[in-house]
Amino acid sequence: MKEKPKNVLGTELQSCCFDPLTGFYRDGFCQTSDEDLGTHIVCAVMTDEFLKYSKSKGNDLSTPIPEWHFPGLKAGDKWCLCILRWLEAEESGIAPNIVLEATHEKALEYTDFEVLLEFKY
Repeated sequence: MKEKPKNVLGTELQSCCFDPLTGFYRDGFCQTSDEDLGTHIVCAVMTDEFLKYSKSKGNDLSTPIPEWHFPGLKAGDKWCLCILRWLEAEESGIAPNIVLEATHEKALEYTDFEVLLEFKY
């Protein structure tokens, strides 16, 4: 039996969001694999400020893309973000809060737990 993925707290990875359906695999979880080149492992709670920031960086998360079954995100939605984009936003002072229970343990390979804890939702 395959071991269940863990979160940054060392417990079983919880779902991030089913509506809108998030995750690299669109299964509601911030799971990852070698196929996930963006490493979508941070369960973040969107803010208007972050959505504008992401759009300015070339990743428009607020505009719906119906052919991809993507509704477009709004403030308050939870979404599995790429760890590097989240860290970039953190350095810019506009990182959204995160759900630790739904953030994959792989995030600890990129930043310290204390940094993540500062943004606990």
